Amino acid sequence: MRVIGLMSGTSYDAVDAAACDLDHRPEDGVLRLTPLGIVSEPYPADLRTDLARALPPAPTTLADVCRLDTRIGRAFGRLAVRADRELCEGRAELVASHGQTVYHWAADGRVHGTLQLGEAAWIAEATGRPVVSGFRTRDVAAGGQGAPLVSLIDLMLLRGRPGVPAALNIGGIANVTVVPRHADPVAFDTGPGNALIDAAVRELSGGRLAYDEDGALAASGRVHEGLLRRLLTEPYYRLPAPRTTGKELFHQGYLRSHLEEFGRLPPQDVVATLTRLTARTVADALRPLGATEVFASGGGVRNPTLTAMLRAELAGTRLRASEELGLPAAAKEAYAFAVLGYLTLHGLPGNAPGCTGAAGPRLLGAITPGRRPLLLPAPPSLAPHALSVRADGQC
Repeated sequence: MRVIGLMSGTSYDAVDAAACDLDHRPEDGVLRLTPLGIVSEPYPADLRTDLARALPPAPTTLADVCRLDTRIGRAFGRLAVRADRELCEGRAELVASHGQTVYHWAADGRVHGTLQLGEAAWIAEATGRPVVSGFRTRDVAAGGQGAPLVSLIDLMLLRGRPGVPAALNIGGIANVTVVPRHADPVAFDTGPGNALIDAAVRELSGGRLAYDEDGALAASGRVHEGLLRRLLTEPYYRLPAPRTTGKELFHQGYLRSHLEEFGRLPPQDVVATLTRLTARTVADALRPLGATEVFASGGGVRNPTLTAMLRAELAGTRLRASEELGLPAAAKEAYAFAVLGYLTLHGLPGNAPGCTGAAGPRLLGAITPGRRPLLLPAPPSLAPHALSVRADGQC
């Protein structure tokens, strides 16, 4: 089946589309993924500005939410049409859309609700294809964190590797999946990925810059140890797994409140300190689990200063790229949601309850029909337990 996965992360800078062919043979338990390519488009500037203004802790209105839901859905639909034309020769059979997370209601160690915008009807209308969307809510309703849902795909990729393999994604928020030798797998959000770094760059540049390009600011600064120690007192880092967080916690106001007690610091020192914070909290989360290799993906891997700090913090644990598992770092999550959409359409669970904390395996999301009558395939006798990514022409 030819599937397009759509994703926009907590950095809300662009929409990514990854296309692939998926083939499941129940007899060997392997789902085979053949990548067909990726395309990406930044959000229109006015949409990104309006989205930023509406995100917590900023106040918003239901009118704003309605308009954003429509505009994000249309942006996803436009990119899905392009992906079908450029990557799938017009033969895509399914679109899987993560949508844009705008609120993740976490309190008292639990997630009570989650909201992703980007109405699937706009995508179905634009493409004519059925769309699976709203993946996170069912896991939350079953008592789970609703994240990281990519942990199921991580487990399918990492099982059977020697030692204690781990997957790391550094988006606005960083998350990990770890497969210990003699214990159940675990997955959780470690804390901020790029969220606080981006917030600092925007704040300190007066809005001229959106992120620390190539880690240049951090590279030119010095870590302020006092500020780093203060940031590391955040209670979130001591919550047990599974745990999730978002920009509801790690936002511009959070950063300002921590900077106030240190007076005026050089901007490059602030960015260097926040970059070290991301590296430190990821390493602190992985160290007790004994990770022996870490496969990294997400926008954060494009920051060489962050990756250098992470290597230093991991102190001997090998940091590798997700490309070594067959999935490009920039689009791993989009491919992951293509897989989750395929599972939903085939009546198969898409969560890893041991990683999210859900009461059990659940089918995720809702299906919006395309232009043709919706014909669901018969569920296979066995769900896949491994994911094989095409390499050098073979799966």
